[in-house]
Amino acid sequence: MTDVPTFGVEEEFLLVDHRDGAPLPRNQAVAEYAAARGVDLQLELTRCQVETTTAVMTTSGDLRAELTRLRRVATESAEAQRARLLAVALPPTVPHAFPVTTKERYARIADRFGMIAHEQGICGCHVHVEVPSRAAAVDVSNRLRPYLHLLLALSANSAIYRNTDSGYASFRGVLWTRWPSAGPPPYFDSVEDYDAVTNTLTRAGAVLDDGMIYWDVRPSANFPTVEVRVADVPATVAETVLLATLIRAAVMTALDAQERGEPVPRLADWTLRAAHWKVAHDGLDGEAIDLAGDCSMAPARVLLAGFIEHLRPALEALGDYDMARDELARIAEQGNGAMRQRRAWRRRKEVADVISELAAATTTFDPLVP
Repeated sequence: MTDVPTFGVEEEFLLVDHRDGAPLPRNQAVAEYAAARGVDLQLELTRCQVETTTAVMTTSGDLRAELTRLRRVATESAEAQRARLLAVALPPTVPHAFPVTTKERYARIADRFGMIAHEQGICGCHVHVEVPSRAAAVDVSNRLRPYLHLLLALSANSAIYRNTDSGYASFRGVLWTRWPSAGPPPYFDSVEDYDAVTNTLTRAGAVLDDGMIYWDVRPSANFPTVEVRVADVPATVAETVLLATLIRAAVMTALDAQERGEPVPRLADWTLRAAHWKVAHDGLDGEAIDLAGDCSMAPARVLLAGFIEHLRPALEALGDYDMARDELARIAEQGNGAMRQRRAWRRRKEVADVISELAAATTTFDPLVP
């Protein structure tokens, strides 16, 4: 591992019908079209979803260019199959159940977890950051727990659901916790403690394998990384870049704290769940609990600005401090995904307006990126 850890991003997208915005089960055809154009789209649990995976990245600028390229190809591939690609965490309009992708593992999940799987259609964003060991990943997981809810507030992008305002900025953040291994992770004393808990979940049938450990942050099952999974898929490339940049800087800050022997905050699980619910409800333009302070209430954007200052040494080492500060101010002013959805919905209360807004945001690329 180098002094500056590498990172990578996975973005999940929804495929919908051009006419009415209903989820469209065409991920296999879309993936085949993209493969012929050099992009490997992953098939998700339902046939209405695809996932892009970046290469291992070293700078935020390179990440921006890579995310732009992947979204462009995925969008073109969807359109070639008479579908529309949306960066949205929940479908604004949904069927009663989603057809499950024809993979043996997904069939087992659907059989075991019933309607939790069949009503899925949930799209998140997963950020991997390089760490030196599994022990370091577990320690970083513990140290990130007070800040995970702020990342959800930043990325919230699932306000409109089942043709109405859900009452939440991230209703995905609520629905996701139906899985027995999702939400804020427990505090772990060691790698052995982590393995004991995950083994118990497996024996109980609450998960089928390591890939179903869905906690908001976890040691990756497949890579030498810590994986942060708390976020809705952001509406735009710029928001994903900011999210990933903050996560990388947070991991760097946690590793530095570990090296200095700083104590790890021990927050009660109920406190974390309350904080998670609050930001899922209020979003970026509401209030959040200051878990890194005295647990008082404060505007989420103020706590995020404070989070950036907490991360300032790491962000400056990456050359990303000014970008992070300015991007947060821009997003807070112009609106993130949930705020965009609600503005579109309030015009006429027509889901078609929300679909159009989401489609435009999905392909809103930085004009400086070729």
